[in-house]
Amino acid sequence: MSRHLEVGERIVRTEALPGGITADMRRLTIGTRDGGTRDLVLRTFVNMEHAEDSLNREAGALTLCTGTGVPAPGLVAVDSTAAHCEYPSLLMTHLAGRTVLDDEGLETRVPLLARQLVAIHALRPAERPREYVALTTPDAVVTPRGADAAAWAAAIDVIRRPAPPYEGRLLHRDFQPGNVLFDVPPPRLAGARITGVVDWAATCWGPADLDVAHCSTNLALLHGPAWGLRFAEAYEEAGGVLAATAGERLYWQVRDGLACSEGVQLVSRPWREAGRAELTTRAVEERLDAYVTALMDALA
Repeated sequence: MSRHLEVGERIVRTEALPGGITADMRRLTIGTRDGGTRDLVLRTFVNMEHAEDSLNREAGALTLCTGTGVPAPGLVAVDSTAAHCEYPSLLMTHLAGRTVLDDEGLETRVPLLARQLVAIHALRPAERPREYVALTTPDAVVTPRGADAAAWAAAIDVIRRPAPPYEGRLLHRDFQPGNVLFDVPPPRLAGARITGVVDWAATCWGPADLDVAHCSTNLALLHGPAWGLRFAEAYEEAGGVLAATAGERLYWQVRDGLACSEGVQLVSRPWREAGRAELTTRAVEERLDAYVTALMDALA
């Protein structure tokens, strides 16, 4: 770690950052030679099978974002094989801002999220990252207790079909409110702006619809199904291009919603820790059921 600091700098404080599911995140406060401080963030993968691949992809994405309109952290160093660190790790600059998961001000933030995702999809890497990997299969879907069985059966049938053809884009692959930082002027949320997009470890190549679908699912679970349905419209209003037909769009939307069924408890825990105590596992399951049902109703 010390080899990546300036001469005369030292770590004066460390702080665990909340919200990480697959990695440990720590903010490192660095004492500078002039008596001031600056912050870095250390991302560490512990007991993760594909840590090397994920960290290399994140390093590549952070490098790609440098100098663009996408506010990602700056890459300081990466040790994807734990050659110098105890665990595979990545060191990056710290971005100002905070995640905002409250319902208040959502009508302002959704268009900002959509415009930011359009900007990400406009990035053109010199070398394509690996192709996306589907996160669920029809047989792995977990239908929530008390769910609309007919709607879920129909949704599962949707993802039994081959994936529609698509024009590939660089995908963040986990673009959602928990990975976007905002500068929110108190006390109201008017005038909010995005200050950072974080967690690029799942970066890949695939259809824009897949990123849109993932953010839509998260919005539906955080704020209600109507907001999940709204995000695709906001993305198009921001200049984004989705699949040509309703059936093709539904495939990606349903695929992401069903993938979430396997990890509702894991997804909802950081939200409760961030102050959304009402988002119990059961409450999120009910919202997921309502969202999947709404998707299928929209097609009908």
